[in-house]
Amino acid sequence: MYFEYLCYFWAAVGIISRIIIGVLGEKWNKWEIDSAYSEKKPKWIYLMALADILLILFTWYMVVKTDIRHSWIIAILMSLTSVKIFTLLFNYKKFRSFASAMLNSKKKFFQLNLSVVLFSMTLILMGIYIY
Repeated sequence: MYFEYLCYFWAAVGIISRIIIGVLGEKWNKWEIDSAYSEKKPKWIYLMALADILLILFTWYMVVKTDIRHSWIIAILMSLTSVKIFTLLFNYKKFRSFASAMLNSKKKFFQLNLSVVLFSMTLILMGIYIY
């Protein structure tokens, strides 16, 4: 059930965050650049990085420990989140520039949000049909 719940949780975060972004509109952009990804690297990034790394390690542990078919798929997807985390940790200014460019381009921001929604839907389907 771990992999199923992981799919649903990750999908919920993606969908709920897109709803919040839609409701807040430009307020979201301002908050994200001014607060979440402020000039000085926020301390929350270290906590989130630790939580992400622990979740990735636990997911791989569950892949090895349990005999769930295709569990490696979600483990690989989880591992890919480390790209963002390591960029935030070790190349924060570049990530902040990327985030600003995404938020300031309606086309890129739409594509990002659409990608997150489609990925979230895929995770829901994985939770239902694979795990």
